[in-house]
Amino acid sequence: MRRVNLDIRKGMGLVIVILVLAFLLGVGITVIAVTQSGPEVSGNIRLQQQALQAAEAGFDAGWQHLTGQFADGVIADFTTLYRTTYGGASGLDDPISPNYFRRLTDRQLIADVLANSENELFADVAMPGDSRFAYTVFLIDDEVLGAQDETDCILVCIGRGPRDSSSRIEVEIALN
Repeated sequence: MRRVNLDIRKGMGLVIVILVLAFLLGVGITVIAVTQSGPEVSGNIRLQQQALQAAEAGFDAGWQHLTGQFADGVIADFTTLYRTTYGGASGLDDPISPNYFRRLTDRQLIADVLANSENELFADVAMPGDSRFAYTVFLIDDEVLGAQDETDCILVCIGRGPRDSSSRIEVEIALN
């Protein structure tokens, strides 16, 4: 009977060694997976930052365009520049509408601007240094439900890049 106890102890040692090796294998596989996903994550972050830079370039272009039109007397307020429809239906500027611009993705908004070029400042303009990146810019009336004021609006700038990267900037602008 004593001999049986020694065999059990030897078997327990083997089980412990197998468990330790399985744990170390799991840790090793996890470390490999994490180190391999790092470059992909940093690449996605880089694309997101570049899409934000495209959106900022869209803001600059939109601001210059509007400033020029006001300076030249082409427009006196934003009345004729608001984008109000999505897919041909009204409500792009209405917070209670399912077509409200903040409920739509950047991809949906860009596709709509390309399909209907009414009242956009810029539609998918490629960046000069890298044509993989582009910006789309349009104006939204920010007071659809309140008192009408045609001297302010929301300037929406969407930058897009490869692998469906995009970034949106919304800036409220007003005439002085």
